[in-house]
Amino acid sequence: MRLSATIIGDLGRIMAEEVKAAEKAVTAGVGEAAEGLKTELRTQITNAGLGPRLARTWRSETFPKGQNSIRAAGLVWSKAPGIIRIYEDGATIRSTKGFFLAIPTAAAGRFGDGGRKITPGGWERRTGQRLRFVYRRHAASLLVADNMRARTGKWGGYARASAAAVRSGRGLVTVPIFILVPQVTFRKRLDVASAANTWQERLPGLVVRNWVDGR
Repeated sequence: MRLSATIIGDLGRIMAEEVKAAEKAVTAGVGEAAEGLKTELRTQITNAGLGPRLARTWRSETFPKGQNSIRAAGLVWSKAPGIIRIYEDGATIRSTKGFFLAIPTAAAGRFGDGGRKITPGGWERRTGQRLRFVYRRHAASLLVADNMRARTGKWGGYARASAAAVRSGRGLVTVPIFILVPQVTFRKRLDVASAANTWQERLPGLVVRNWVDGR
């Protein structure tokens, strides 16, 4: 018995099409895995009560950009890696100078000098007003601002009273600007490594599915 086989069609073209199909499937699978991991990490943050702003710091990208490749790679990263690391590992933060950590209240405003994190010194420079230390024996101590008046406008909050208001004494309040604590402990609230492992394990299946669906 003799058997013979004949290739029907252009072998070179068939192989080129298979390579293109593989490149497309790998790139699509990697893109789905990267996007899926980013979405899961964002969900972790919002479920942990850390807010949508921190969640949106997670980004994803597939390389090479704008083209398919059998060597495609996905990158998922956060624009706030230091904060993510604290909630991933847990940490206790103390003052580098051995005194208190100053935690701003809502009355302190959102930003300090040049848009940086607000500090007591920065708040005093911005407002031209001195803060007063208030010691509390069985509670966190405070830095407060005296001679403040509540704003009546749309945004609310407090503003420094005018000289006339200070002389009259009407409507003046003392407002806590910073809460002083010796240290702050952050418990572990995120599991980035576990999410990354999950999507890494799903990647082969995503590639195969895209290869089959693309035929």
